[in-house]
Amino acid sequence: MEVILLQDVEKVGLRGEVVDVARGYARNFLLPRKLAEPASPARVAELEKRAAMRARQEAGTFEQARELADRIEKTELRFDVKAGPTGSLFGSVTATDLADELWKVAKIRVDRRKIDLSDPIKKVGRYEVAVELFTDVNANVTTLVVPEGGEQPPEEEPEVSDTPTEASEPAAELSDPAPAEPVAEEIEPTQ
Repeated sequence: MEVILLQDVEKVGLRGEVVDVARGYARNFLLPRKLAEPASPARVAELEKRAAMRARQEAGTFEQARELADRIEKTELRFDVKAGPTGSLFGSVTATDLADELWKVAKIRVDRRKIDLSDPIKKVGRYEVAVELFTDVNANVTTLVVPEGGEQPPEEEPEVSDTPTEASEPAAELSDPAPAEPVAEEIEPTQ
């Protein structure tokens, strides 16, 4: 017996599908629980018409999403924020900030949950942030985070400031010779 599923049924099918099931299963389980309805030719034709309309609408939405993705790729967002001398921000730049700035700059409305920013931005720099616009349509928006009243530092500067080797080398030089000299002096007078 052919039935149209009104809800997803495990191991049978998804909502809106026309499936062939045993007559007893349909009569005793699916129909009384309102999980399915009998598949009449008129109802099947209506479902096919809806599916075709949905496919056309999704194709149009997909094309619109591609156009938005191209516009977003060309957009550069700039945030002037308060930052310390090491480039750490006093605060952070969040997905909500990115969505608001994208609206101000390019008049593109994006849901903040669709912006792939796992952790807020907390350092000065240039970032590529992924934005999901539609299924299989993603765009990267260039985001500049600069200190207030300042310019973007060169690309190498954050890497140099992050490495602690320069700061730890002078400390190591001071600590190594100091213990070696007193030990040598103590040994010499005893001989």
